[in-house]
Amino acid sequence: MDSKQTTRLSKFLSKHLRHAPEEIGLHLEPGGWVAVADLLAACAAHGYPLTRDELEDIVEDNDKQRFAFDESGQRLRAQQGHSVDVDLQLAPVAPPAVLYHGTAPAALPAIRATGLQKMSRHHVHLTADEATARRVGQRRGRPVLLAVDAAALHAAGGVFYRSGNWVWLVDSVPAQYVREMAD
Repeated sequence: MDSKQTTRLSKFLSKHLRHAPEEIGLHLEPGGWVAVADLLAACAAHGYPLTRDELEDIVEDNDKQRFAFDESGQRLRAQQGHSVDVDLQLAPVAPPAVLYHGTAPAALPAIRATGLQKMSRHHVHLTADEATARRVGQRRGRPVLLAVDAAALHAAGGVFYRSGNWVWLVDSVPAQYVREMAD
């Protein structure tokens, strides 16, 4: 499978495992899981035929590790980023002292006023890696790197989760815990 086809299929999977499973007849089980057999059938029925081997390649090769198989290999889920109602069944975890968030300059006035908000998703996404945050922020032009005082937010009652691909999740980050990093 070439890289264009892989990207196209990965985006299709992201859309339907995170935002619109019902559009292709899927229902997310607790934890966000779907049966692989159901997923492959739904993909084929909607013009995105995919073999089990191709699905495994997409999951394994995805640069952000967006997807994960369960221990049996019979179910798949998106690791985070859902806008549909789903309980990913993640346990709270104490975060590192500092986490990072990459964004676009246009978002800064709102972030300065209200902090980081989850918007249409379940959580704000953070990373322990500056380079990853910078890469995420580049999706919409010149990135702005933000540092989050995760230790202080956690001490104040902020509840953090970590997805299977090491994305840190929190409901919101009030503005007093966010600082802009110099370029």
